[in-house]
Amino acid sequence: MGYINNVTGYRGDILENRSIIRKNNFALIEPDGLVKNVIPGFEDCDITILGSPKLGATFVDYVITINEHGKNQQGWGAAGIESILYLFDGELEVENEDETATITAGGYIYTRPGGVLRFMNSSGNVAHGFMYKRRYQAIQGAEPHSVVGNVNDIDWTAYEGMEDVLVKDLLPSATDMGFDMNIHILSFKPGAYHGYVETHYQEHGAFIYSGEGMYNLDNEWMPVKKGDYIFMASYCLQAGYGVGRSDDFAYIYSKDCNRDVEL
Repeated sequence: MGYINNVTGYRGDILENRSIIRKNNFALIEPDGLVKNVIPGFEDCDITILGSPKLGATFVDYVITINEHGKNQQGWGAAGIESILYLFDGELEVENEDETATITAGGYIYTRPGGVLRFMNSSGNVAHGFMYKRRYQAIQGAEPHSVVGNVNDIDWTAYEGMEDVLVKDLLPSATDMGFDMNIHILSFKPGAYHGYVETHYQEHGAFIYSGEGMYNLDNEWMPVKKGDYIFMASYCLQAGYGVGRSDDFAYIYSKDCNRDVEL
């Protein structure tokens, strides 16, 4: 099975871990102790499941290392399922029914519901990424389309008017009702923070890829840092501070949107 941080064998100290799991409410999961999962179709890849329905999410989040000859030519996807693959570093050849492209650091591909994503690493270097899938909630008269892009081509926007809290939206859900979710990147300068403690119906999965912060999860403040994963269920109180001395506190996260509540 193996551990995601490749630290195995006996430790030189007592066993301890910063992770906190409150199913159907929130979770903070640190890298130490996370295992590599075997998933059909993923060859020469180290993949780890993070958020999932067993935790209380309506989606699944993963982190993935695509080794030098890593690939998925079987295809990742299913009827009614939408997905996205985001690349932190490296280079991948990707394709689905609508798009064929080569993505590099900051690149991503969104595959519409029912589509199948295939990829191959022919670059000779290891690549690292984040993946997400969710069952699409259809509405009459609108549907999403495949998207290929790169965050480096997207301008930062001040988050709710705060110039030291910046956001990027990877998908056009703000203008296209066909999309029922979005993937965002939120970045805090040291000392910056949310303007208020949020409470809302939408849920999040967030992977911290830079810096350090303090995060409020259901009114419990806890330190977080690069490599940590946070799940926030519906109505979980949430807010963050950027701390540390150098790197901005930044994470990639999902949010459902553009739909009424089904009864």
